[in-house]
Amino acid sequence: MSGTLNSQDLVPTPPEKRTWRWWNYGFFYFSLSMDNWTLGSTMVGIGLNWWQSLVVVFTSQLISSIAMAINSRSGEVYHLGYPVIARSVFGMYGAYYVVAAGAIMAVVYYAIKLYVGSSFVVNMLTAVFGSHFADIPNHIPISVGFTTQQMIAFLIYWFCHLPFTLLRPYQLRWLFTLKMCTIVPACVGLFIFCMVNTHGDLGPGLPQSSAAPASQWGWFWMYAINSGLGNTANLITNQPDFSRWSRHHWASIWPQMIANPISVTISASFGILSTSAINNAWGLELWNQWDLLDAIMKRYPTSGVRFAVFVCAAFWALLILGTNIAANMIPFGSDSSMLLPRYINITRGQFLGLVLAWAVCPWKIMYSATTFTNFLGGYGLFMASVVGVLCADYYIISQGNISVKDLYDGSRTNRLYHYTRGWSIQAYIAYIAGVALPFAGFLGTLGVKVSTTAVDIGHIGWLLSYFVSAVIYIFVCWVWPTPMQRHVKEEGLGWESLSAQEDYVATSSDGDSKTKDP
Repeated sequence: MSGTLNSQDLVPTPPEKRTWRWWNYGFFYFSLSMDNWTLGSTMVGIGLNWWQSLVVVFTSQLISSIAMAINSRSGEVYHLGYPVIARSVFGMYGAYYVVAAGAIMAVVYYAIKLYVGSSFVVNMLTAVFGSHFADIPNHIPISVGFTTQQMIAFLIYWFCHLPFTLLRPYQLRWLFTLKMCTIVPACVGLFIFCMVNTHGDLGPGLPQSSAAPASQWGWFWMYAINSGLGNTANLITNQPDFSRWSRHHWASIWPQMIANPISVTISASFGILSTSAINNAWGLELWNQWDLLDAIMKRYPTSGVRFAVFVCAAFWALLILGTNIAANMIPFGSDSSMLLPRYINITRGQFLGLVLAWAVCPWKIMYSATTFTNFLGGYGLFMASVVGVLCADYYIISQGNISVKDLYDGSRTNRLYHYTRGWSIQAYIAYIAGVALPFAGFLGTLGVKVSTTAVDIGHIGWLLSYFVSAVIYIFVCWVWPTPMQRHVKEEGLGWESLSAQEDYVATSSDGDSKTKDP
């Protein structure tokens, strides 16, 4: 195998490291999805009322869960991560683009989550030190969107991530179990406090009608659902990075389909009801948890309340840390280990992502970069097209067959995955077609003047890109079969026949990997 296409973290997960069982995935997805307290409030903000917001949240996350489950199968069966699975479809060198695209978004969201989590560290420091922390003079310009207190909290939270960069996913099961045990009481406790304190009086803080005109009702709902899908676009794409650690087939699929939509809906419900009640009772306009905790401390400046806020904020900070590790740090580490395998493994990649978070300057994004925030929200269509091609290839074209040993051969003699100079033209035709249709609507969100029709099409960007890319790929491959498609037909391979092959990948002591036949 070519050393430039291989590393210890790119080979199939060995049996002794396939340690995740169905309950580990259940805890993983449930705790991961509880980090959606403000998602329902976001839907309210675009014009939906409370029950419409919850319907949209549940629907979008159910679709997201189905897409995640479908894309999990290849990693679960062959124990390969997303970067290597991408090689089988986009080509040995064509995969570099789709992997890099995911890596860029992972590190940006990584930085944003660091900023969000540090907001809870501000709550914790305020709860402990009170005015001694709150009154620290600010020497950072207002235009930066950051204060000295926030910078201190960000630095502390950044250091908290350092030890986790040394761990691989199979070593992190305990973290997601711990998250599960802490975030449930934090969410429920904060919800109960808000309801008891306000006697459950939601008042006008809970909108009862939608701002959408009747003529645009259908498109408005699709826009809301697409926004919910965009919230998990990167996570859907990188599912093989998690399912590769499963001990048994189906271990990851059913837990995520059940846990994700339910936990997201519960979290969003708590967020809408709690903040609506507090806003009505206290005359405020806040929606996120850290502002809510700060308001509670200001209204009840007692030691008991401050201790409760500290514990609640610590649990939320732990939740964000776990989410950041799962949704951003692990995918970036996996992606970068494929982009530069000779120099970077998954742990070095995770540390690199942590360093790059400073370059992203998330405080600027959250403070004033509205256009860039819209860009992040619409970027999901680029990843949806990737997932559409991956799923169409695995389930329809290749019949669930991946020749593992050929995924590490970058030479022209690679009979299955070299394609055209290392690039799969079939896959890229479908990818471009999937991106092209909603692309004008995506530009509209960035301020470019486009037609109403283009805007409406952009409102279904993720779903449109996913299905168009999948359908176009199947059609192109029917006209111009891929090498694996021909191989499946010539060899008479059935569904996932190659999953039983005796080929295996052994890792040598110097980090290079070789395929052997036992």
